[in-house]
Amino acid sequence: MGTKKTALYEAHLELGAKMVEFAGYWMPIYYRGIFEEHRRVRTTVGIFDVSHMGEFFFSGPEAGPFLQWMTVNDVGKLSVYQAQYSAMCYEHGGLVDDLIVYRLPDGYMMVVNAANITKDWDWLQAHRRPGVVMHNRSDELSLIAIQGRQAQATLQKLTEAELSQIKYYRFVETKVVGVQALVSRTGYTGEDGFEICVENEHARRVWDALLDAGREFEIEPVGLGARDTLRLEMKYCLYGNDIDENTNPIEAGLGWITKLDKGDFLGRQAILEVVNRGPARKLVGLEVDGKAFPRHGYPIYDEAGETQVGFVTSGTFSPMLEKPIAMGYVRTDLAAVGTALSVDLRGKKVGARVVPTPFYKRDY
Repeated sequence: MGTKKTALYEAHLELGAKMVEFAGYWMPIYYRGIFEEHRRVRTTVGIFDVSHMGEFFFSGPEAGPFLQWMTVNDVGKLSVYQAQYSAMCYEHGGLVDDLIVYRLPDGYMMVVNAANITKDWDWLQAHRRPGVVMHNRSDELSLIAIQGRQAQATLQKLTEAELSQIKYYRFVETKVVGVQALVSRTGYTGEDGFEICVENEHARRVWDALLDAGREFEIEPVGLGARDTLRLEMKYCLYGNDIDENTNPIEAGLGWITKLDKGDFLGRQAILEVVNRGPARKLVGLEVDGKAFPRHGYPIYDEAGETQVGFVTSGTFSPMLEKPIAMGYVRTDLAAVGTALSVDLRGKKVGARVVPTPFYKRDY
């Protein structure tokens, strides 16, 4: 089948991007450099191509009840033009994917992780009931994220929508540079910002207009490298790294989106059992001594470095804190903030401690 290209592939090449294969797509890993792009988002504004993400649409009289059964959050609480961070679980409580559900006037949209598009679609299809119409529009739509404290000022130049009126996790259907778009106040960076969903044929026009509008704020395109370091500073989970089919929402710190009191849903019984007995492990934030950072899969030990008590799921050198940070699962009795641990960095035990998260807090 070959590696897919987003509608912005040529734009990335023109901007000098280093391209890599990711989740079946050619994607920019960086343009100028990961640290520079990361700091640009944290200081003014950056723009991301996230068109590799999947978009599913649901309509019909049973669409709401169906999504209520398939996802852990309470779809029934959504008002029109409101979005919700959620997840789908298997019967045993493991995570199929984390995702966002959008309530449209005539149905729902779900945005899923790029690597899970086929798996998620098949999972939903396998459970589909009468009265639910499903459309997978992942290959027809582009998604552009604009993130940072100047995101609103940049995008406002290009749309008649009053962006200051859009609350966090709300969205509007409007025009951006004359192009029909769905604009949501969402993102994966911890900064203020928006995600703009348009038909593929209009993506380049919107992308170029945003780069132009943000010039006064020194806007830069941002690749997957900085997307990863930005989300890690916020302790946002990445499917395949921090959560997967063997993780349940409670141990992953996603209890806040798991509404056990909403009525029955897929995986509820298994999740309830974890809540009642208490999770055996928890996902924590770690600060690590020295300059080297641990990577996915590195073992976590007790303070003495004698007993393995968990493993690292994600790690990086934080551009804002200028120190190594990581996320990982540890035994629940060692998950309290302040607990001293150690991490095995390729055979060398290095001191680490459990710290409050998010690691980075924005100052506006």
